[in-house]
Amino acid sequence: MRILITSALPYINGIKHLGNLVGSLLPADVLARFQRQRGHDVLYICATDEHGTPAELAALDAGVPVAEYCLAQHEIQRSIYEAFSISFDEFGRSSSADNHQLTQAFYHRLDDCGMIEERTVQQLYSPADGRFLPDRYVIGTCPHCGYTGARGDQCESCTSVIDPTELIEPRSAISGSGDLEIRSTRHLYLRQSLLEGEIGRWIDQHDDWPVLVTSIARKWLTEGVRDRSITRDLSWGIPVDRPGFENKVFYVWFDAPIAYIATTKTLTDRDPSRGDWKSWWYDADDVTYYQFMAKDNVPFHTITFPATLLGTGEPWKLVDELKGFNWLTFYGGKFSTSQQRGIFMDAALREFPSDYWRYWLLANAPESSDSVFTFARFVEQTNKDLAHTLGNFVNRTIRFCAQHFGQQIPSGGTMTDVEREMIASLEALVSEYREHMEKLEFRKAMAALRSIWVLGNGYLTTAAPWTAIKSDRERAAAIVRTALNFIRLCALLSWPVIPDASETILAAFGAAGGVPLWPEDLGAALTEGAGEPFELLPPLFEVSDHDRVEELTLRYGGSDEAEPDAQL
Repeated sequence: MRILITSALPYINGIKHLGNLVGSLLPADVLARFQRQRGHDVLYICATDEHGTPAELAALDAGVPVAEYCLAQHEIQRSIYEAFSISFDEFGRSSSADNHQLTQAFYHRLDDCGMIEERTVQQLYSPADGRFLPDRYVIGTCPHCGYTGARGDQCESCTSVIDPTELIEPRSAISGSGDLEIRSTRHLYLRQSLLEGEIGRWIDQHDDWPVLVTSIARKWLTEGVRDRSITRDLSWGIPVDRPGFENKVFYVWFDAPIAYIATTKTLTDRDPSRGDWKSWWYDADDVTYYQFMAKDNVPFHTITFPATLLGTGEPWKLVDELKGFNWLTFYGGKFSTSQQRGIFMDAALREFPSDYWRYWLLANAPESSDSVFTFARFVEQTNKDLAHTLGNFVNRTIRFCAQHFGQQIPSGGTMTDVEREMIASLEALVSEYREHMEKLEFRKAMAALRSIWVLGNGYLTTAAPWTAIKSDRERAAAIVRTALNFIRLCALLSWPVIPDASETILAAFGAAGGVPLWPEDLGAALTEGAGEPFELLPPLFEVSDHDRVEELTLRYGGSDEAEPDAQL
């Protein structure tokens, strides 16, 4: 089976926060790792989203040319994602030569198919700045919800897609001037309205998608799919190959999704062993395609990008499984890149190793509703699940074995009903865990994974090798061998979620490197390895105390008056 995975392209304008991580990058990585373990051919593609006003404004604020800014920020983001163990097959750039070429090709094909229309439109112009103000160059009050910091492409608060001219009391994001005029200009429109019926039928075929996704998509359909401008009055972007449009570029939401395809081409051109790029995207009936994104990106991936693909009349691959997420909030308030509110990925790594964040975020993924982050919740759950459950099981088992049998898996003894009952429970939990992972139910998957760790601890307590060793060394050897193999099994099953700790455990048993394959015969996995050496391990996870919680809360501006999380 071939599996294609994409996550929403992170904007180039600065380091991303934990909400961005859990809303797209992390769950996509967990699925990619899980499916690799299952033996499938997986391609996980992502890229920095480098065009549009966010890039220009950020570069302007930094005082550097926008191309230089984007290159530097791309490398910063790449290094942070690597530190979080995000296992992209390719992490590209929407400004790449391949994306320039493919975006132009899509435009010309759509134009040939009658899907592009040139229109005269009214647009805000700032005399103070001497230019038209597209999209995020305009800030004002949202006409739908009244949010006063809405941008001229989408309201951050209610997610409504808006036109800059619709904003109440608009002002320039460059100069702050509210002295704006409405002038005429020419732009190209993608005639999405012609595809409304086809898009609606396609969405209706996916009633297994999360309600969050289908409700947003159907809301757009109910309101009527509007034609969408795909050009902007900017200098940074992919040039429009059309007479009279020499000073315009394609809209970022036209070229950015095409970057998924272009980044695949970049990878396969460099590494032909991954196949031809078109085999993943064109007439690719043998490929299952997954997309991950926060809810504000859902309209673009259920309406706009599909319209781009369908409008060509060609067999481009449409998404099969689309996982949308609600918001992760910071003490009840919204994480915000623009307002620097919350915890950002570089700061997070300075406070705790990546496995802590990966596990907690997935265990509290904002799937059916928003989730609340507080340091008290974070520390309580990582202490309990990682340190006291998994870490305790691993370290006390290894220490006991080293003390009584040396640093090798002991031989001798046989399974009893205690082991057989444990294996039956384990098989049920592993099946539950696998099913939730396959269905992209990450909170439920983490609950099942934690139950597996609890089962290991419970088995060790029930079997009590410290008692057996006093009178029946063979029985104690069988218990310890089973427990050590259970630890290896925990590492295999946990690898998609906490890869660093899992690889540390596997390395201690001489099994580090590569993708650890999913265990199919759990009974056999728990009886193998007699005589094999292992290394002692330091504690896998550290315990944080109340003083640490208070310190972090004070440093990052949290408040104990957090909104309750209905899912916790």
